[in-house]
Amino acid sequence: MHFPSQQAFRKFLPMFDRVLVERLAAETVSRGGIMIPEKSQAKVQQATVVAVGPGSTNKDGKVTPVCVKVGDKVLLPEYGGTKVALDDKDFYNWSDESFEEMDSTLAVQQYIQQNIRSDCSNIEKIMEPPEGQDEGVWKYEHLRQFCLELNGLAVKLQNECHPDTCTQMTATEQWIFLCAAHKTPKECPAIDYTRHTLDGAACLLNSNKYFPSRVSIKESSVAKLGSVCRRIYRIFSHAYFHHRQIFDKYENETFLCHRFTRFVMKYNLMSKDNLIVPILEEEVQSATVGESDA
Repeated sequence: MHFPSQQAFRKFLPMFDRVLVERLAAETVSRGGIMIPEKSQAKVQQATVVAVGPGSTNKDGKVTPVCVKVGDKVLLPEYGGTKVALDDKDFYNWSDESFEEMDSTLAVQQYIQQNIRSDCSNIEKIMEPPEGQDEGVWKYEHLRQFCLELNGLAVKLQNECHPDTCTQMTATEQWIFLCAAHKTPKECPAIDYTRHTLDGAACLLNSNKYFPSRVSIKESSVAKLGSVCRRIYRIFSHAYFHHRQIFDKYENETFLCHRFTRFVMKYNLMSKDNLIVPILEEEVQSATVGESDA
């Protein structure tokens, strides 16, 4: 298999457990041929692995190989990585770290993103917190990550989810959602509802009033996460019922809705009756069985 700038990074061999990746280019033209302004282009958090190191050495002297291979598509963390310029192209160098080695303030976020990069389909591992992890912070950081990745789905949706074709935020005929971004909640086009909802979630999760710290979070602030979950889930349901091809493609790449469903069921953040995307019924059953066993 051939990858861009192959000769360039052949000269750059990562050491130990480091991975060299090439970030995917942002979409500049919609599916309908409309140019997307640069300010409207979302930062791409996906990349292609172009080179990997041999792995890290454990305390027994044995080498633990890197969990990804050349050609894999991976999800990048929001922060971090070392930028490397090779033949006028930018690449990024990352390494896997244990939870204890990560930056204390962003450790939970980095840990979650590292597990997603490793295998986004391994939901059990992604949902399992480190020993002694504060549950409120764990839920908060997962929700931040879901919102970050949902922006990627929103970018895909804007290619065909237009105000004149999707005039309401709907799922099935029984579900029509009002947008809370207005002074009085009212109907608005689905793509506007999506943007308003993600903007509102970002404002709340970045609020110094409710979330001044990412190390310890008050229970009263944690209680607000359920409302955010219910609102952003509507983006999944609209995409599934009205833009199925886009939903399926993004879900196959990220397992995002599967992960989200398992998350809200595990922490009882949404009612089972509101989880209306039918292909995820197995996730609901799995989470329910797990709770019964516990």
